[in-house]
Amino acid sequence: QVQLVEFGGGLVHAGGSLRLSCATSERTISNYVMGWFRQAPGKEREFVAAISRSGSTNYADSVKGRFTASRDNTKITVYLQMNSLKPEDRAGYYCAAASRYILRVWNETEYDYWGQGTQVTVSS
Repeated sequence: QVQLVEFGGGLVHAGGSLRLSCATSERTISNYVMGWFRQAPGKEREFVAAISRSGSTNYADSVKGRFTASRDNTKITVYLQMNSLKPEDRAGYYCAAASRYILRVWNETEYDYWGQGTQVTVSS
């Protein structure tokens, strides 16, 4: 069972930055596709970003140019750098891991493991 723990959320003013981290217990996490999703109050969970085993990335249109996903396989940690934050970015942010190659990285059903989430609040 892969355990994922997110941290780094908090309260930030609009235009500010946060870096989320997702730490895992899985030493072979370099073999996993990692995704970031978010869920705002009253809304469904949505795709934010994904990073493949090779380090290639995909982003939702709403965060392109502002968010950057990265991974450090030696530290078995995945990051989401969030810049130019907007009030609409407010949500619980979750990291997820897929143990096999997946095409639909934006589809949450493709992922096998999930963290508990970390809250991001952006004040206007």
